[in-house]
Amino acid sequence: MHPLDPEGAARLWRDRPRSVVLLDVREPYERALAAIEPSIHIPMNELPDRLAEVPKNREIIVYCHVGVRSMMVAGYLDSLGYPSVYSLTGGIDAWSMRVDPKVPRYY
Repeated sequence: MHPLDPEGAARLWRDRPRSVVLLDVREPYERALAAIEPSIHIPMNELPDRLAEVPKNREIIVYCHVGVRSMMVAGYLDSLGYPSVYSLTGGIDAWSMRVDPKVPRYY
Protein backbone atom coordinates (compact mmCIF):
# COMPACT_ATOMS: atom_id res chain seq x y z
CA MET A 1 0.00 0.00 0.00
CA HIS A 2 1.34 3.39 -0.98
CA PRO A 3 0.12 6.92 -0.26
CA LEU A 4 -0.43 8.91 -3.44
CA ASP A 5 -0.99 12.65 -3.60
CA PRO A 6 -3.81 14.04 -5.77
CA GLU A 7 -1.48 15.17 -8.55
CA GLY A 8 0.21 11.77 -8.72
CA ALA A 9 -3.17 10.03 -8.73
CA ALA A 10 -4.39 12.25 -11.55
CA ARG A 11 -1.25 11.51 -13.59
CA LEU A 12 -1.50 7.77 -13.01
CA TRP A 13 -5.20 7.76 -13.89
CA ARG A 14 -4.64 9.93 -16.98
CA ASP A 15 -1.58 8.03 -18.25
CA ARG A 16 -2.93 4.51 -17.68
CA PRO A 17 -6.73 4.77 -17.66
CA ARG A 18 -7.29 1.12 -18.54
CA SER A 19 -5.03 -0.18 -15.79
CA VAL A 20 -6.29 2.04 -12.95
CA VAL A 21 -9.49 1.79 -10.91
CA LEU A 22 -10.68 4.42 -8.47
CA LEU A 23 -12.38 2.88 -5.44
CA ASP A 24 -14.65 5.19 -3.44
CA VAL A 25 -15.11 3.84 0.10
CA ARG A 26 -17.32 6.65 1.43
CA GLU A 27 -20.92 6.36 2.52
CA PRO A 28 -23.75 6.76 -0.03
CA TYR A 29 -24.76 10.18 1.32
CA GLU A 30 -21.19 11.43 0.76
CA ARG A 31 -21.11 10.09 -2.79
CA ALA A 32 -24.37 11.93 -3.50
CA LEU A 33 -22.55 15.18 -2.62
CA ALA A 34 -19.41 14.62 -4.71
CA ALA A 35 -17.58 11.88 -6.62
CA ILE A 36 -14.63 11.32 -8.90
CA GLU A 37 -15.90 9.50 -11.96
CA PRO A 38 -15.64 6.88 -13.18
CA SER A 39 -15.14 4.99 -9.95
CA ILE A 40 -16.37 1.92 -8.12
CA HIS A 41 -18.39 2.72 -5.02
CA ILE A 42 -18.15 0.26 -2.14
CA PRO A 43 -18.60 1.74 1.34
CA MET A 44 -15.80 0.67 3.67
CA ASN A 45 -18.03 -1.47 5.89
CA GLU A 46 -19.36 -3.40 2.85
CA LEU A 47 -15.96 -4.19 1.36
CA PRO A 48 -15.37 -7.62 2.95
CA ASP A 49 -18.61 -8.88 1.39
CA ARG A 50 -17.97 -7.23 -1.99
CA LEU A 51 -14.29 -8.01 -2.65
CA ALA A 52 -15.18 -9.75 -5.90
CA GLU A 53 -16.03 -6.30 -7.33
CA VAL A 54 -12.45 -5.05 -6.80
CA PRO A 55 -10.22 -6.26 -9.65
CA LYS A 56 -6.85 -7.73 -8.66
CA ASN A 57 -5.38 -7.22 -12.12
CA ARG A 58 -5.53 -3.42 -12.04
CA GLU A 59 -3.96 -0.68 -9.96
CA ILE A 60 -6.37 0.49 -7.26
CA ILE A 61 -6.53 4.08 -6.00
CA VAL A 62 -8.71 4.13 -2.89
CA TYR A 63 -10.32 7.40 -1.88
CA CYS A 64 -12.56 8.73 0.86
CA HIS A 65 -13.28 12.23 2.18
CA VAL A 66 -9.89 13.19 3.70
CA GLY A 67 -7.77 10.04 3.46
CA VAL A 68 -8.24 8.16 6.75
CA ARG A 69 -10.64 5.46 5.58
CA SER A 70 -8.83 5.08 2.27
CA MET A 71 -5.56 4.37 4.09
CA MET A 72 -7.24 1.67 6.19
CA VAL A 73 -8.90 0.09 3.16
CA ALA A 74 -5.70 0.24 1.09
CA GLY A 75 -3.85 -1.54 3.91
CA TYR A 76 -6.60 -4.15 4.08
CA LEU A 77 -6.46 -4.80 0.32
CA ASP A 78 -2.68 -4.98 0.48
CA SER A 79 -2.91 -7.57 3.26
CA LEU A 80 -5.19 -9.64 1.04
CA GLY A 81 -2.59 -9.74 -1.72
CA TYR A 82 -3.81 -7.00 -4.04
CA PRO A 83 -0.60 -6.18 -5.90
CA SER A 84 -0.86 -2.44 -6.52
CA VAL A 85 -2.91 -0.39 -4.07
CA TYR A 86 -2.69 3.35 -3.38
CA SER A 87 -4.45 5.58 -0.87
CA LEU A 88 -5.36 9.06 -2.12
CA THR A 89 -3.70 11.41 0.38
CA GLY A 90 -6.16 14.07 1.49
CA GLY A 91 -9.06 12.26 -0.15
CA ILE A 92 -11.63 13.78 -2.44
CA ASP A 93 -11.28 17.05 -0.54
CA ALA A 94 -7.65 17.44 -1.63
CA TRP A 95 -8.57 16.25 -5.14
CA SER A 96 -11.15 19.04 -5.36
CA MET A 97 -8.71 21.70 -4.14
CA ARG A 98 -5.66 20.58 -6.13
CA VAL A 99 -6.84 18.70 -9.24
CA ASP A 100 -10.48 19.29 -10.14
CA PRO A 101 -12.30 22.24 -8.55
CA LYS A 102 -15.51 21.16 -10.29
CA VAL A 103 -15.78 18.36 -7.73
CA PRO A 104 -17.75 19.93 -4.87
CA ARG A 105 -16.23 20.14 -1.42
CA TYR A 106 -18.31 19.21 1.61
CA TYR A 107 -17.90 19.15 5.38
